[in-house]
Parts: sequence; structure tokens; C-alpha cells
Amino acid sequence: MELKFILEALLFSAQKPLSIKEIRDALAGAVEHAEGNELVLALKKTREPEIIAALEQLAQEHETAARSYRLACIAGSWQFVTQPDFAPWLKALVGVKARPPRLSQAALETLAIISYRQPITRAEVEQIRGVNVDGTMQTLLERGLVEQCGRAEVVGRPSLYSTTPQFLEYFGLRSLEDLPAADELRRIVIERPAAPLTADPGLATVPPDQLQMTAEGGLEKVEATESTAPAESTETSKPV
Repeated sequence: MELKFILEALLFSAQKPLSIKEIRDALAGAVEHAEGNELVLALKKTREPEIIAALEQLAQEHETAARSYRLACIAGSWQFVTQPDFAPWLKALVGVKARPPRLSQAALETLAIISYRQPITRAEVEQIRGVNVDGTMQTLLERGLVEQCGRAEVVGRPSLYSTTPQFLEYFGLRSLEDLPAADELRRIVIERPAAPLTADPGLATVPPDQLQMTAEGGLEKVEATESTAPAESTETSKPV
């Protein structure tokens, strides 16, 4: 029996995504339930690289087979997820749960800065964006997308902020290393001169269907899919 099939059984049986540590613990703990089984004993000390290689092979096989689901690694944990094409039937089966409102353009921009510059202080974010970000930061903290991760060794010792595992889940990323190339983001957001601080636009409402992160790592506004016209952003223009 190959390791990948054992991993597949673990993932199918789990009620949540599994980290590599949890998989290793399961492989090691199996000894208690299969005394004398040579395969179980052999897999007890399986190393992390071997597990990852088997998972990636399994993911490739599922992708090649064009199944209705695939194996994905999100926020460092592995899980089976259905393909987006099947969403209408799944929604009809389980019902559409209320989802939190999508992030505004200002919140996405702030989150992008934090993700590429972390750990970073609130003042540094404000200097880059050119606006006060108190409301935006509060929203991101409440949504669990950013968190305090220490204090800067400067006068006043301000709090440092970084992204959370929930941030990776929100954007479907395996790890921070999978963030899109930052060149375009830096050109649009980070490298522009700072402007005088203005009122925080982070709570401005932008229709959910109007926002998306581009493949290049920047942020863009997309065309509305409904007849309602998009609300205008209240963000104050900043010099470039």
C-alpha cells in the first residue's frame, strides 16, 4: 500500500484540513492500533518532505483525472475541495450561508501593504497610504485577517501587525511565499509618495462584485455583474 493512499484516506476521513504535523502524528499513532504491522512500523517515522511529495503527487493525480474535487493546500493545511463549477448544485444542497461583506478597496489596499511589508506599524501603513487607517485596521482585526505580532523597538514601542492564517484562507494561498509578484503592487501602492493624512476611507462601501486582487499582486476594480451601479469610493485622492 502506497503512502499517498493512506494520506488520501486520512484527508477524506478528517472533518477539517490537516497540517503536516497532524498527518505525521496519525502515522506515528497508528502503531498503537496495528501491533506488529510492518507497513505501519515503516511509516511511523515518515519525514515531512516524503509526506509533502506524496501529497503533491496525489494532488497532481486528482487534477489530471478531472474530478469534481481537488486536493489543495491552504494556509499550510491540506484538504479536499470541490471545483468551483459545481457551486450551484452544492448551494442548492446545503443552502447559501450568510457571508461577511467583502472588503472595501481601502481595506484591500491596506491588507496588501501589510502582507508585503509585515511586520509593520500602523504609522508606517498610514505613511504609505497617505490616509488615517484606524477604521480600516479595526475592520481587518475584527475579521481576523491581521493581528498584533509584537512591538517595534522604537520610541513609544508601537504595535507591529502581520497577517494571519485566516488571511491565507481568505485568498486561497498555501503560504506567504505564494503571494503574487509584488512589483506591480509596489508601483501602485508602496512606492508612491506619502500624502498628508486625511479621514479614513476604510469603511467606505464598495459592492462585493467590484473588487478583486489581480494575478500580478495589484488591486483592480471589475465590471458589475448586476444592474445596480457601483457605489463611488469616498477615498480622498492622493498625489502621485
